[in-house]
Amino acid sequence: MSAEVSLREVVDHLNMLSDESSAYLNKTTGELILLSDEELSAAEEREDVEGCPEWQRVMIEKAREVLDSDDYLKLPSKFDIHEYRVMQEFCYSVNLPQLSEQLLRNIRGSGAFGRFKQAIYSLGIEKDWYRFRDEEYQRIAVEWLEVNGITYRKDLDAEERRT
Repeated sequence: MSAEVSLREVVDHLNMLSDESSAYLNKTTGELILLSDEELSAAEEREDVEGCPEWQRVMIEKAREVLDSDDYLKLPSKFDIHEYRVMQEFCYSVNLPQLSEQLLRNIRGSGAFGRFKQAIYSLGIEKDWYRFRDEEYQRIAVEWLEVNGITYRKDLDAEERRT
């Protein structure tokens, strides 16, 4: 039997991902955990954790549990999410053609993420971007949860709770 998980928590874990981390869901308990590649590597290689700080021992032991159990499913990675594609889709979604084209120019070439971030703030559309991005992450999370047969509840985010 699988636990019901919070869609908001899954999205939050997707938002915390980096190129050097992975997130996992325990399909039995609903627990979500973010592990660094370093912790996973130490667990995989069965490194001795005696000399490690307590917090690191705990995380390496958790990584061992994740690797040794069939109860854990790996969430989509940063590479699976394709942040660049999400940015590009946002640019196309902007209703003003001139603004849309300006944003598209900003995401071409090296340094695209930095230029994009600078542009959305200077244009005052950062809230629109973060709303769009959050909706895309929710769509990705829902698709992943449904494909894996995980029951979820849609929690209200902070902005929805205020209204």
